[in-house]
Amino acid sequence: MIYLGGEAEVRIEEEVVIKKRKPKRYRIKDIDEILRLRRTRTEARLISLARRAGVPTPVILDVEGDTIIMERIHGIPVKDCMSEEISREIGRLVAKLHSVNIIHGDITPMNMILSEGKIYFVDFGLAFIDSRIESKGVDVHVYFESLKAGFENWESLKKAFIEGYLELGREEVIKRAEEIEERGRYVERKLK
Repeated sequence: MIYLGGEAEVRIEEEVVIKKRKPKRYRIKDIDEILRLRRTRTEARLISLARRAGVPTPVILDVEGDTIIMERIHGIPVKDCMSEEISREIGRLVAKLHSVNIIHGDITPMNMILSEGKIYFVDFGLAFIDSRIESKGVDVHVYFESLKAGFENWESLKKAFIEGYLELGREEVIKRAEEIEERGRYVERKLK
C-alpha cells in the first residue's frame, strides 16, 4: 500500500514501512535537499528518543538520505477503536513525550495504532523539540480538536485524556491548551 501525504510518500510492506520525503518544486533544489535530509534525520532521532522515554514507536531500521525504513506495527488504527481508556493512556504517553520536550505536532487518532495492548505513535513528521508550555499546550489542543472532529463523545474522551496526562504531566500545559481554545473562540466571535 502507498499513502501520499503532504510531506512524504509512505509505502507499507509486509514487515516494514518506508517513508520517503517528497521534493518540493517551489523550493530551490539545493535548499530543498538539505531540508529533506535534515527533517528525515530529525524525525528518526525523535522517534528513537520517544521510544527511550517510554512511548511505543516503530523501531527505526535504517535512515538513507530522505528515507526512513522502520518496523511495521500491525494493529488497529486508534480512530477505529477509541475509548475513554485509550484516550487516558494517550494522555499518559503525551505527558511522557512532553517530559523530554518532544512536541509531536500532529497528535490525532489517525497517527496511532493499537497493537497487543499498546498504543504506538507512528508519525513524527511534524515533531520537534521545545520546552515551552505554549508549544506543549498547542500539542494538546490539536488532540482536543481531533476529538471534536471525530467523535460524538469527545467531551468524555477529552476528560479521560486530561486525567491520564495529569498523572505524569504538568497542569499548566492543560491550562494553556484551554487558553488556546478560548483564543480561537474569541477570534471566531470577532469575525462574526
